[in-house]
Amino acid sequence: MKGDELRRWFNSRFTPEKYARFTALVDQRCGLHVPFRLCETPCFFDWEFMQRISRDGRELISQLVDSDEYRRVSDASLPERYRVPGEPREPLFVQVDFGVIRGEDGLLHPRLVEIQGFPSLYAFQPVLAQSYADAYEMPGGLHYLLDGLDGNQYEALLRDAILAGHDPVNVVLLEVDPNSQKTRCDFVLTERLLGIRSVCITQVRKSGRKLYYQRDGREVEIRRIYNRAIVDEIERRGIQPPFDWRDDLDVEWAGHPNFYFRVSKFSIPYLNHPSVPRTLFLDKVAELPESLSQWVLKPLYSFAGLGVVIGPSKEQVQAIPAADRANWILQERIDFTPVVETPHGFTKAEIRVMYVNRRPVTHIIRMGRGKMMGVDHNKDMEWVGASAALYHEEA
Repeated sequence: MKGDELRRWFNSRFTPEKYARFTALVDQRCGLHVPFRLCETPCFFDWEFMQRISRDGRELISQLVDSDEYRRVSDASLPERYRVPGEPREPLFVQVDFGVIRGEDGLLHPRLVEIQGFPSLYAFQPVLAQSYADAYEMPGGLHYLLDGLDGNQYEALLRDAILAGHDPVNVVLLEVDPNSQKTRCDFVLTERLLGIRSVCITQVRKSGRKLYYQRDGREVEIRRIYNRAIVDEIERRGIQPPFDWRDDLDVEWAGHPNFYFRVSKFSIPYLNHPSVPRTLFLDKVAELPESLSQWVLKPLYSFAGLGVVIGPSKEQVQAIPAADRANWILQERIDFTPVVETPHGFTKAEIRVMYVNRRPVTHIIRMGRGKMMGVDHNKDMEWVGASAALYHEEA
């Protein structure tokens, strides 16, 4: 079945009771209540489109990773206090966020919103997608993993990427106060899948070049870190880790922290691809565009839409101190096309393609009808929120 056929099938059979069954199933499988809004529906995109966005994202990653010039230029993105030794040649995890538009040819096209060299919800997202399929009793043969992966292969790939042969006891998921994070469901599922514990960055102890954490009443050496600690949250909360990021620690990183900066909004002005909107460093803008309503002002290093201004005024732009303008970009605004038919009207979609070692493995969908796709911009709405894509593969 094509995407539009699946959409008609789903909408004709939807009931609030099925949605309640779906959310209860997700909570049950996570072992806790998921605190962010789950959309009533999955998305149904055609196989060709899923192939295209996977390919486009991989091309963008290659433009950055394979360029010695970009590596040299992006040294400037690394703050001195966060320059972690032992950086590999390329990031282990990359997320590429695309807005979906409909072109003049009538077809769907991806437009880059953001790119980040940082892990995402690798354990939670397949559970969410499978729960859609099960709770709504979807037709058989639907896929939510990419690049030909099945569930066992996906688990093996994650195990190799995150554990890299280490005993799970010696690997930790490092986060800021993990028990209070909205993404705790992913941490719980990661532990269930791989056996690694979530550890608050403040609870790590350093001795010499080694790091330790408490596990079941005993101190255990950390040999590999699945890093989920976001720098801007560390800064906002004034957290002082018990180690210096510049220390030459005897530890491996599953997701090296330097790529949080190298592969980020800092990257976008250096990308040259049909899917990438015009993007300028604010300190390089000699004269502001006349139609600022068609631009977006973004801080380089923030998550969840913090600090983003859509259609900024001239005064808002000029209020940014000259010394800080290198940390902001102006990006041409992407007008997402409402492409998902729902009982509340057509809804917009943003697709995050998730990569491991450049391989597209799965995705996250965010659906909304507000100015932005985040939860705060879609409050008190239905048929919006976190979702997944289900599709039939075609030869």
